[in-house]
Amino acid sequence: MKKSIETTFKGKFAPFLLKWNKEKNRREMPWKGEKDPYKIWLSEIILQQTRVEQGLSYYNIFIKTFPNVHKLANAKDEKIFKLWEGLGYYTRCRNLIATARLIAKERKGVFPDTYEEILSLKGVGPYTAAAISSFAYNLPHAVVDGNVFRVLARVFGLTTPTDSTIGKKHFNALAEELLDKKQPGLYNQAIMDFGATICKPAVPLCKKCVFKKHCVAFENDMVAELPVKEKKIKIKKRWFYYIVIEFKNEVAIVQRKGKDIWQDLHEFPLIESVKALNKSNILKQLVLKQWLIEGTYEVRDISSHFKQLLSHQLINSQFITIKLNKKIEGNWKWISKEKLKTFAFPQLINQFLKNLL
Repeated sequence: MKKSIETTFKGKFAPFLLKWNKEKNRREMPWKGEKDPYKIWLSEIILQQTRVEQGLSYYNIFIKTFPNVHKLANAKDEKIFKLWEGLGYYTRCRNLIATARLIAKERKGVFPDTYEEILSLKGVGPYTAAAISSFAYNLPHAVVDGNVFRVLARVFGLTTPTDSTIGKKHFNALAEELLDKKQPGLYNQAIMDFGATICKPAVPLCKKCVFKKHCVAFENDMVAELPVKEKKIKIKKRWFYYIVIEFKNEVAIVQRKGKDIWQDLHEFPLIESVKALNKSNILKQLVLKQWLIEGTYEVRDISSHFKQLLSHQLINSQFITIKLNKKIEGNWKWISKEKLKTFAFPQLINQFLKNLL
């Protein structure tokens, strides 16, 4: 394999990238060139663990609904969660709310303007802090995300795993060294766009690549092998049996609490299991929990299976619809079916609700 070109090509990397950005980059996004730190922060939080194509519509809705940090800070949690529906990773939404209120109240609406202060905000890590500080204030901090890992690994032929401690240090140091200190915001946007449109994870456009004559991975037929990751994600399987308890035109819902997925969102009363259950097992549990009383209910429907894959979990679910002839009070609240649309639910439940409502 050809030796790494780090030492000989470092000085040319930024000029090559910025030339491509000026002449070839046609990737349009509403936040590109934005200098308002509030809008940049909002876009970055939305795009954490979310594809740009999906996040774009959410960004537009949030900006229209909450044009400034005060509007967002003063909104009710439920309204914000409802707008966030479908984006997943709801910790981001809780952090968004907490940070908006801190900036609005404690900082009088003034967004912090140093990397260190931005990094101290809830839900903001090194990548997000670098993006906000470089885009809003032109501060010289390099962004390092999946796109950047991939571009640097391929161009410079780096085989150190990107998810290892040594790898993270190496890639971060190289990213800072390559950064155009005079135009950090422009450079950061360019390298992310390049990774997203040219040096893509699958089927990269190597023939259109501005680095193809210098790329170690391209010259050594290693493009598909880089970047390297050493850790394999273990998927935990969970079975959720949602009990849709109906009485006349009302249905019982609960709000998820505790440190688990979908915290603060609403759902139907839930039986969770580490394995698949049958109808008989579920009904026995419902009677034991005193959610149902013998002779006062009818099982109306058992849905087909719904699945949702999260980053480390696979949720298998079914919805058991039960009609009561006598109202039962429990650790839930009764609402009319018409009002279901006003509550924030996980995407998996929304799929079911499309058929219910």
